[in-house]
Amino acid sequence: MSTSRQTALVTGGAGFIGSHVVDALIDAGSTVVVVDDLSAGLPENVPAGAELEVLDITDRRALDDAVDQARPSIVFHLAAQASVTRSVADPVRDCEVNVLGTLNVLVAATRHEAPVVFSSTGGAIYGSQAPLPSSEEWPPAPISPYGASKLAAEAYVNAWREYSGIAHTICRLANVYGPRQRHHGEAGVVAIFSHLLSRGESPTLYGFGAPTRDYVHVSDVARMMLASAGRGGTYNLCTGVETTVAELYAMLQRAAGTDVEPQLAPLREGELERSCMDPGRAARELGVRAQIELEDGLRETFDALAAGQSSARTRRT
Repeated sequence: MSTSRQTALVTGGAGFIGSHVVDALIDAGSTVVVVDDLSAGLPENVPAGAELEVLDITDRRALDDAVDQARPSIVFHLAAQASVTRSVADPVRDCEVNVLGTLNVLVAATRHEAPVVFSSTGGAIYGSQAPLPSSEEWPPAPISPYGASKLAAEAYVNAWREYSGIAHTICRLANVYGPRQRHHGEAGVVAIFSHLLSRGESPTLYGFGAPTRDYVHVSDVARMMLASAGRGGTYNLCTGVETTVAELYAMLQRAAGTDVEPQLAPLREGELERSCMDPGRAARELGVRAQIELEDGLRETFDALAAGQSSARTRRT
């Protein structure tokens, strides 16, 4: 889908993944409006070429005003409560943001006939019994409130696509890593490890280093999300490669040039032992695949995060 000379609205656009989507849209020639409550995002992540509206997507009146003023032709919805452990501790807030917030976005976007690209989750949707790599055809079976809220939000996206005829898209993201990822919370495991290694400190490998994930670079994700705009359907954005936490840590040790013995601990409540997704549908229907090899991406990410670029960026003029 061409993104030039259009207005794109990006919720969560001051966050890690969202800011990379904003960059890709601006590079493609779009006018971009960012909606973010800055609970996790940073204003310095938003390039000077984009407009920032600070608001919570659960505040329907404020969101409606921002969307009606922007009159977007496409909406990328990345604002979310994205922590599995936080969803266990406060499932009501998790539901408010991920379900009600998504509904608010859909309602507002529909007034302008704008397709929504919804950022969902991969492993947390498929659950612990799905065959690996998991394809979009596998029935979702989340085991955490976070996975359940994302699945409920997906149901609203599908329902709105069917009744409105607008080609809303669901993108199920694997474990995304890259520059600007923050080291707060378990979702940023690459950032956590990089932060600690840069300080010579020992990280904790939950599940004793054995759990596997599908790690995909944020620039690949942004490129694939733009390719999915206006296409409709559900797509895994992933690599299809299963990597253990211990293997990931070893790669980051090589990038950091360190030899720090990690701490080992059991998995936390709601976390999966294994997760890996099938990239085949996105490759066939969208013509896109992840391109950045994990070791190369981790080396670049470690250098960026160690240099303090997780919370700073070169602003556009």
